[in-house]
Amino acid sequence: MATDRVASGGGNVPVGVDKKRRRLLTTGVGVVGAVGAGAMLVPLVSSMSPSARARAAGAPVEIDISKLEDGQRVIVEWRGKPVWVLKRTPKLLEGLETVLDNLRDIESDASNQPEYAKNSYRSIKPEILVMVGICTHLGCSPTYRPEVAPADLGPDWQGGFFCPCHGSRFDIAGRVYKGVPAPTNLDVPPHYYLSDTRILIGADDGGNA
Repeated sequence: MATDRVASGGGNVPVGVDKKRRRLLTTGVGVVGAVGAGAMLVPLVSSMSPSARARAAGAPVEIDISKLEDGQRVIVEWRGKPVWVLKRTPKLLEGLETVLDNLRDIESDASNQPEYAKNSYRSIKPEILVMVGICTHLGCSPTYRPEVAPADLGPDWQGGFFCPCHGSRFDIAGRVYKGVPAPTNLDVPPHYYLSDTRILIGADDGGNA
Protein backbone atom coordinates (compact mmCIF):
# COMPACT_ATOMS: atom_id res chain seq x y z
CA MET A 1 0.00 0.00 0.00
CA ALA A 2 1.32 3.42 -0.92
CA THR A 3 2.00 5.67 2.03
CA ASP A 4 2.43 9.42 2.37
CA ARG A 5 4.25 11.14 5.19
CA VAL A 6 3.59 14.83 5.63
CA ALA A 7 6.71 16.64 6.78
CA SER A 8 5.40 20.16 6.38
CA GLY A 9 3.53 20.33 9.67
CA GLY A 10 0.13 19.41 8.26
CA GLY A 11 -2.08 21.60 6.12
CA ASN A 12 -1.22 24.96 7.69
CA VAL A 13 -0.30 27.65 5.22
CA PRO A 14 2.13 30.45 6.17
CA VAL A 15 0.79 33.99 6.57
CA GLY A 16 1.02 35.89 3.30
CA VAL A 17 0.14 33.00 1.02
CA ASP A 18 -2.73 33.94 -1.29
CA LYS A 19 -5.98 31.98 -1.43
CA LYS A 20 -5.05 30.13 -4.59
CA ARG A 21 -1.78 28.99 -3.02
CA ARG A 22 -3.65 28.08 0.17
CA ARG A 23 -6.00 25.84 -1.80
CA LEU A 24 -3.07 24.29 -3.63
CA LEU A 25 -1.18 23.45 -0.46
CA THR A 26 -4.28 22.18 1.28
CA THR A 27 -4.92 19.89 -1.67
CA GLY A 28 -1.29 18.73 -1.80
CA VAL A 29 -1.08 17.86 1.87
CA GLY A 30 -4.61 16.55 2.20
CA VAL A 31 -4.66 14.46 -0.95
CA VAL A 32 -5.54 11.32 0.97
CA GLY A 33 -9.13 12.40 1.48
CA ALA A 34 -9.54 13.20 -2.20
CA VAL A 35 -8.30 9.83 -3.36
CA GLY A 36 -10.41 7.85 -0.94
CA ALA A 37 -10.04 6.07 2.35
CA GLY A 38 -7.73 3.11 2.18
CA ALA A 39 -5.79 4.37 -0.84
CA MET A 40 -3.07 6.01 1.21
CA LEU A 41 -2.18 6.72 4.83
CA VAL A 42 -0.86 10.09 5.97
CA PRO A 43 0.73 9.97 9.42
CA LEU A 44 2.25 13.20 10.71
CA VAL A 45 5.97 12.87 11.23
CA SER A 46 7.10 15.67 13.50
CA SER A 47 10.70 14.48 13.54
CA MET A 48 10.96 15.14 9.81
CA SER A 49 9.45 18.64 9.88
CA PRO A 50 11.69 21.48 8.65
CA SER A 51 11.74 24.59 10.81
CA ALA A 52 8.93 27.11 10.40
CA ARG A 53 11.47 29.91 10.14
CA ALA A 54 13.25 28.22 7.23
CA ARG A 55 9.98 27.60 5.42
CA ALA A 56 8.82 31.18 5.89
CA ALA A 57 12.09 32.60 4.59
CA GLY A 58 12.16 30.33 1.56
CA ALA A 59 15.50 28.94 2.71
CA PRO A 60 16.68 25.48 1.65
CA VAL A 61 14.96 22.70 3.58
CA GLU A 62 16.78 19.64 4.88
CA ILE A 63 14.99 16.30 5.08
CA ASP A 64 15.98 12.94 6.55
CA ILE A 65 14.87 10.02 4.35
CA SER A 66 16.36 7.24 6.46
CA LYS A 67 12.89 5.94 7.36
CA LEU A 68 11.37 6.35 3.90
CA GLU A 69 10.07 2.99 2.70
CA ASP A 70 9.63 1.67 -0.84
CA GLY A 71 6.64 3.31 -2.48
CA GLN A 72 6.36 5.92 0.26
CA ARG A 73 6.25 9.67 -0.33
CA VAL A 74 7.14 12.51 2.03
CA ILE A 75 5.65 15.96 1.42
CA VAL A 76 7.63 18.99 2.60
CA GLU A 77 7.11 22.69 2.05
CA TRP A 78 9.68 24.86 0.29
CA ARG A 79 9.03 28.45 -0.76
CA GLY A 80 5.33 27.95 -0.18
CA LYS A 81 5.20 24.94 -2.49
CA PRO A 82 4.64 21.25 -1.75
CA VAL A 83 7.72 19.22 -2.63
CA TRP A 84 7.45 15.45 -2.94
CA VAL A 85 10.24 13.08 -1.97
CA LEU A 86 9.30 9.64 -3.24
CA LYS A 87 11.14 6.34 -2.92
CA ARG A 88 10.25 4.50 -6.10
CA THR A 89 10.08 0.72 -6.15
CA PRO A 90 11.95 -1.35 -8.76
CA LYS A 91 8.59 -2.12 -10.37
CA LEU A 92 7.76 1.57 -10.71
CA LEU A 93 11.17 2.25 -12.27
CA GLU A 94 10.65 -0.55 -14.79
CA GLY A 95 7.42 1.12 -15.87
CA LEU A 96 9.30 4.23 -17.03
CA GLU A 97 10.40 2.46 -20.20
CA THR A 98 6.97 1.13 -21.10
CA VAL A 99 5.17 4.49 -21.33
CA LEU A 100 7.55 6.38 -23.61
CA ASP A 101 5.18 6.41 -26.59
CA ASN A 102 2.57 8.14 -24.43
CA LEU A 103 4.80 11.02 -23.30
CA ARG A 104 5.02 14.54 -24.71
CA ASP A 105 8.53 15.47 -23.55
CA ILE A 106 10.52 12.29 -23.00
CA GLU A 107 13.89 14.04 -22.68
CA SER A 108 12.55 16.91 -20.54
CA ASP A 109 13.81 19.45 -23.08
CA ALA A 110 10.94 21.88 -22.46
CA SER A 111 10.73 21.33 -18.72
CA ASN A 112 12.20 22.88 -15.61
CA GLN A 113 14.82 20.83 -13.78
CA PRO A 114 18.52 21.09 -12.89
CA GLU A 115 20.91 19.62 -15.43
CA TYR A 116 21.75 16.74 -13.07
CA ALA A 117 18.08 15.70 -13.10
CA LYS A 118 17.70 15.82 -16.88
CA ASN A 119 17.67 12.06 -17.35
CA SER A 120 15.09 9.30 -17.71
CA TYR A 121 14.62 9.13 -13.92
CA ARG A 122 14.62 12.94 -13.49
CA SER A 123 16.59 12.43 -10.31
CA ILE A 124 20.08 12.11 -8.87
CA LYS A 125 19.49 8.60 -7.54
CA PRO A 126 17.17 6.42 -9.63
CA GLU A 127 14.94 5.40 -6.74
CA ILE A 128 14.60 8.81 -5.03
CA LEU A 129 12.44 11.39 -6.80
CA VAL A 130 12.39 15.01 -5.59
CA MET A 131 9.68 17.01 -7.34
CA VAL A 132 7.48 20.08 -6.95
CA GLY A 133 3.93 18.79 -6.49
CA ILE A 134 2.20 21.42 -8.62
CA CYS A 135 0.55 20.67 -11.97
CA THR A 136 2.06 22.76 -14.77
CA HIS A 137 -1.42 23.49 -16.14
CA LEU A 138 -3.23 25.67 -13.58
CA GLY A 139 -1.43 24.95 -10.33
CA CYS A 140 -3.46 22.14 -8.78
CA SER A 141 -1.66 19.39 -6.89
CA PRO A 142 -1.74 15.98 -8.63
CA THR A 143 -2.47 12.81 -6.69
CA TYR A 144 0.05 10.01 -6.30
CA ARG A 145 -1.22 6.94 -8.15
CA PRO A 146 1.34 4.11 -7.97
CA GLU A 147 -1.13 1.39 -9.00
CA VAL A 148 -0.62 -0.35 -12.34
CA ALA A 149 -3.56 -0.29 -14.77
CA PRO A 150 -6.32 0.83 -12.37
CA ALA A 151 -9.80 0.87 -13.83
CA ASP A 152 -10.11 4.67 -13.86
CA LEU A 153 -6.74 5.30 -15.56
CA GLY A 154 -6.65 2.48 -18.08
CA PRO A 155 -4.41 -0.46 -19.01
CA ASP A 156 -1.46 1.71 -20.11
CA TRP A 157 -1.02 3.32 -16.69
CA GLN A 158 2.22 2.18 -15.04
CA GLY A 159 2.08 4.36 -11.96
CA GLY A 160 2.52 8.10 -11.72
CA PHE A 161 0.63 11.27 -10.87
CA PHE A 162 -2.88 12.27 -11.89
CA CYS A 163 -4.32 15.77 -11.63
CA PRO A 164 -8.04 15.53 -10.78
CA CYS A 165 -8.69 19.17 -11.67
CA HIS A 166 -8.47 18.81 -15.46
CA GLY A 167 -7.17 15.29 -16.05
CA SER A 168 -3.46 15.83 -16.68
CA ARG A 169 -1.31 12.73 -16.32
CA PHE A 170 2.37 12.32 -15.50
CA ASP A 171 4.50 9.20 -15.28
CA ILE A 172 6.42 8.23 -12.15
CA ALA A 173 9.24 10.60 -13.21
CA GLY A 174 6.79 13.49 -13.56
CA ARG A 175 6.87 13.45 -17.38
CA VAL A 176 3.63 14.69 -18.90
CA TYR A 177 1.45 12.52 -21.12
CA LYS A 178 0.34 13.56 -24.58
CA GLY A 179 -3.16 14.93 -25.05
CA VAL A 180 -3.60 16.47 -21.60
CA PRO A 181 -3.87 20.16 -20.58
CA ALA A 182 -0.53 20.37 -18.73
CA PRO A 183 2.08 21.76 -21.17
CA THR A 184 5.28 20.53 -19.52
CA ASN A 185 6.69 17.96 -17.13
CA LEU A 186 6.48 18.57 -13.39
CA ASP A 187 9.29 20.76 -12.03
CA VAL A 188 12.30 19.35 -10.21
CA PRO A 189 13.73 21.75 -7.60
CA PRO A 190 17.46 22.17 -7.00
CA HIS A 191 18.64 19.71 -4.38
CA TYR A 192 21.59 17.59 -3.35
CA TYR A 193 22.55 14.87 -0.90
CA LEU A 194 24.26 15.89 2.32
CA SER A 195 24.63 12.16 3.04
CA ASP A 196 22.99 8.94 1.88
CA THR A 197 19.94 9.73 4.00
CA ARG A 198 19.82 13.55 4.10
CA ILE A 199 18.73 15.80 1.24
CA LEU A 200 18.90 19.58 1.06
CA ILE A 201 16.04 20.93 -1.06
CA GLY A 202 16.38 24.40 -2.54
CA ALA A 203 20.11 24.47 -3.32
CA ASP A 204 22.51 22.50 -5.44
CA ASP A 205 25.99 21.30 -4.58
CA GLY A 206 27.43 24.62 -5.69
CA GLY A 207 25.30 26.48 -3.17
CA ASN A 208 22.93 28.05 -5.69
CA ALA A 209 19.35 28.41 -4.44
